[in-house]
Amino acid sequence: MLVTALATASVLVGVAELDRFVLLASRLPRTAALVLTGAAMAVTGLIMQLLTRNRFVEPTTTGAGDAASFVLLMLLLTTPGLPLAGKAAVATLGALVGVFGFLALARRIPVRSSVLVPVIGIMYGGVIGAVTTFIAYRTELLQELLSWSVGDFSGILRGRYEMLYLAAAAALVAWVAADRFTVAALGEDTARGLGLDSRGVLLLGVTIVAVVTGIVSVTTGLVPFLGLVVPNLVSRMIGDHMRRAVPLVALLGAALVLGCDLIGRLVRFPFEIPISIVMGIVGGVTFLWLLLGPASQPGRASRPAARPVPVGRRRG
Repeated sequence: MLVTALATASVLVGVAELDRFVLLASRLPRTAALVLTGAAMAVTGLIMQLLTRNRFVEPTTTGAGDAASFVLLMLLLTTPGLPLAGKAAVATLGALVGVFGFLALARRIPVRSSVLVPVIGIMYGGVIGAVTTFIAYRTELLQELLSWSVGDFSGILRGRYEMLYLAAAAALVAWVAADRFTVAALGEDTARGLGLDSRGVLLLGVTIVAVVTGIVSVTTGLVPFLGLVVPNLVSRMIGDHMRRAVPLVALLGAALVLGCDLIGRLVRFPFEIPISIVMGIVGGVTFLWLLLGPASQPGRASRPAARPVPVGRRRG
C-alpha cells in the first residue's frame, strides 16, 4: 500500500500540466525507474552483506560504482558513440572487476572486523574514484562523471530507462536462489559441509551486483546508502532469512527511493534537488540510528544470560 501511494503521488507531482503525452513520456517512466532502481539496489546490498557477512557493506562501499564510473570514462574517451546498452555492458564488467578486487582485499584482512572491512572498501573505492576524477578533470568530462555517480531521475524519459527491468530481473534471480545465499552466509566451511558450491554462489551474487550497478550507473546514477540501510532495517524486523527478506527489502527500497524523490521535488518546487542529496541525508541519519539505537532485534531470539558461578565453587 505504501509503495502504491508513493507511486501515485510521484505520477501526479510535476511542473508540467499532466496530460496523456506527459504521463506516458515522463511521469510513468520516472515512477517505474524509481521503483525498479530502489528494489534492485536494495537487494544488491542484501546480497553483498550476506556474501561478506558484514552489515556495513553495499555496492557503493565496495568500489563497484567507482570501477563502473572509471570504465565508463575510458569508454567515453575511446568510443563515445557506443549505444546505451553497450555502455551498460561495459559498466557491468567494470563493476564485476571492482567487486572481485574488493573481495580479494577483504580476504587478506587478518581480523574480520565489522568496521575494518567497509573502511577498506571505502579506501579502495576512493583510490579508484580519485584516479577517475583526475582523468575527468584533465579531459573536461567532470559533468559526465557526475551523472554516473550522483543519482538523478529528472532526465528519465520513455526509451531511456527500460534496461532497469533487466536490473530488476537480476534481483529476482537473487530471490530464486535465496536459500543458497542463506547457506553461503553461514561461512565457507559450513556451506561446503552442507554440499553447497560456495564459489558458484559467490560468482552468482557478484554477477547480480555487477549487473545492477552497471545498469543503474548509466541510466539514473547510483543512490547512496540505499543498499546499506534497507537490509539492516529489514533484518531488525524479521531476521536474516533471505527468502523472507528479499520481497520486503525490495518493497522498502522502492518506497524509500520514491519518498526521497518526492521530497527532492517538493522542497524547492518547481526546482528539484537530486535524489542522492536527499537520500544521503535520510540514509545517513537512519544509519546513525541503526548504529546508536537499541540493539534488540525482534526477528531474532535473545540468548539467555549465563548464571553467575558462586565464589569458591568450581563448575561441575
